[in-house]
Amino acid sequence: MERTPTAKNKIIYDVLYGFIRLNEIEWEIIHTPFFQRLRWIKQLGFSSYTFHGAEHSRYGHSIGVMFNAHSILHSIKKAVPDEKLFDESNHEPDTIFHKSIRIAAMLHDLGTFMFSHTTEMAYIEFGKTLNDKEGKGRNDDHEHLGSFIIKNTNYPGGITHILKKYGIDPQRISDLVKGKDSSVLANQILHSEIDCDRMDYLLRDAYYTGLKYGAYDRDYMLHHFSVEQVNNTDILTLKLNALHCVEDFLMARFAWYSQVVRSPRGAKYDALAEEVCFYLLEKGLIYRYSELLDMVANDPVRFYGFNDQYFITLIHKLFLDGSLDKEPRIKDLVESLLFEKSPRTVKAEELKQRILNQDEEQKNDKVLKRANEKIEKIADTLKKHGTSKDWIVIDLPKKDLLFVKSQRNIKKHSGPNILLERDPVKISLGNGEVKLLVDVENSIISNLQKTVNFIPNVFCSDSAYEILKEHQLVVE
Repeated sequence: MERTPTAKNKIIYDVLYGFIRLNEIEWEIIHTPFFQRLRWIKQLGFSSYTFHGAEHSRYGHSIGVMFNAHSILHSIKKAVPDEKLFDESNHEPDTIFHKSIRIAAMLHDLGTFMFSHTTEMAYIEFGKTLNDKEGKGRNDDHEHLGSFIIKNTNYPGGITHILKKYGIDPQRISDLVKGKDSSVLANQILHSEIDCDRMDYLLRDAYYTGLKYGAYDRDYMLHHFSVEQVNNTDILTLKLNALHCVEDFLMARFAWYSQVVRSPRGAKYDALAEEVCFYLLEKGLIYRYSELLDMVANDPVRFYGFNDQYFITLIHKLFLDGSLDKEPRIKDLVESLLFEKSPRTVKAEELKQRILNQDEEQKNDKVLKRANEKIEKIADTLKKHGTSKDWIVIDLPKKDLLFVKSQRNIKKHSGPNILLERDPVKISLGNGEVKLLVDVENSIISNLQKTVNFIPNVFCSDSAYEILKEHQLVVE
């Protein structure tokens, strides 16, 4: 399965960045079943049903993230010259650091589930029912799956084997992927409010959907990254000159999630797919997490098949062979997914999109409580007056949608020095002075720092909608 690279074919042409050069270890990793699998996983799940150009994959995104990490290292003068980077016999600490950052960025989504995050939550929620009993205390998520691949494939063609062959520590790559490396700077490049991952997907997703929400000035931002020392520790900052560029970036991300990912039109098919996936896991009709781990360790070619096509082929087969005939609700959800039959969006006062204050937890709990009470009333009405064909799918936010963490939230979870926290954006003011972005007085974000966009979604079948309308539980 190995390919012999040449100077010519170790170059990839990317739609956003042009030519991207790869070294031998990267080239070898890309041609494993684990990385090639990412070609068959859509970056935006079922969003292509709404935005028809969004057919791009995690494969291109992962290479783009690597290139952004590389570009940040060059910007902050932490990159080594090409002759070292592309010399596989060079094991100097600075070279290994540069190589490791690139590899970790490239592998950050290695454990991605079918249709990206669409089915991941089903695995996490189903896993909790098992892990709580077994006392594992961890999520069955893409990060842990990716880490497992990096550390448990020490056989020819495996990621662990390749890393060791080229003198790269698999444990360190795993730590970098999870954002738990000993280097604060490395963690910031890979996991922060402005990191190499977000820098890529905002531009890439905007390009393929045709929307402009993800626009920001990447070149200007890259030019203004810098490294400052806090308590003798290198941290990643952005110069004050780039303040408005930083704000554009954060606002673009806020708008992207608000208007695309979490909007009813963007979220509806993903919500249905998550519900179907959970059902399949309960019934043992789809690979469970333990089976994925076994395939990773023993059968990488079979694991390659854990992709979007596997999910679609499986639900299509179940739809055709009558397996779902006794489950009309699930069969209806599957039909909606297969043939792009749009569910109805339940609109009600309690289910409106709202801007909340992340520091006002009690008020936010009341908003969530009202939404849940409304959903409970809807469910009770359908149970009383409907049939199994009159279904709803509940899609409440699982993560806060915000510009940045508020100062209060940062302090609540920070260590002795708040500037050494991984996630918050830091601004260098010159002469070595560094502030959190939320503390910069002339920043728009400092005034928006507490903002949370609460977007609850409830979807239903056409027949359920008629019942809810009859009982005045929806707003037209």
